[in-house]
Amino acid sequence: MLCVVGWQSVTDRQPPQAVWRVAASLELFHLFALIHDDIMDSSMTRRGQPTAHCSLAARHADRDAAALGVNAAILLGDLALGWSYELLHTTRPGPARHLSRAWPLFNALRTETLVGQYLDLLGSGPGAAARPDVTAARRVIRYKTAKYTCERPLQLGAHLAGAGTRALAALSAYALPLGEAFQLRDDLLGVYGDPERTGKSVLDDLREGKHTVLAATALQRATPAQASVLRTGLGNRALTEAHASTIREVFGATGARTAVENLISQRCEEALAALDDAPLRPGATATLRSLAAAAVTRTA
Repeated sequence: MLCVVGWQSVTDRQPPQAVWRVAASLELFHLFALIHDDIMDSSMTRRGQPTAHCSLAARHADRDAAALGVNAAILLGDLALGWSYELLHTTRPGPARHLSRAWPLFNALRTETLVGQYLDLLGSGPGAAARPDVTAARRVIRYKTAKYTCERPLQLGAHLAGAGTRALAALSAYALPLGEAFQLRDDLLGVYGDPERTGKSVLDDLREGKHTVLAATALQRATPAQASVLRTGLGNRALTEAHASTIREVFGATGARTAVENLISQRCEEALAALDDAPLRPGATATLRSLAAAAVTRTA
């Protein structure tokens, strides 16, 4: 959607086939990232369904199912990544004659996403609680989410329409704070959300020891007793719901949850303010405002 809105932010012309193929390529890249991310996080569910490696393992119960499921899911993710490239390479320029200008953005998107994933891995696990760093947590968000799910898709669509530097800068000024707000909301839903709506467990991020802004803020503000609760729970693969409830109480008592809610509001306001005088088409601007509201108030 963001890729198409990027196109519409520059021109009133209908998106040609090339734009839809680029958007589809982004979807396949996103699929690759999710499949591999679920493996790294040992996640069991995604959108209310078994993750790829769990689903594949269930098909081969007569084998070393867990290992086969993981290995096959790695191949599945690789296949999605390969198909993402294939869609781009077989896209004919046609009306989208600016496709060659967009290639550096594709390459940057892939590099940034993998760097963000690496930083996320470094910041996860029991050891992460010993060195809380809100700045580092926000850096992960920028590379793992804000750039690849918001900024680059918008820029790619705009590039295909022949956008100038002012339009591209305006889209970045909107996308980066919105992407951060989106991920901050996701982090809260990962701890407080309704699994029936989110499709994921509220224990996964805690058991993984994700170094989120929420966790880092709580650790920085915690009393010694509160810090002990966090350090024994975050990254504990055997974490129980009872211990998770205690962690949530610490998140609330330290003001970490409120701080993240305030940061979401601030970043959303920054994104919307970037649209005030942006040289973008009115219809696209209205869509971007609606998307911002939906992204930060979502419950799933």
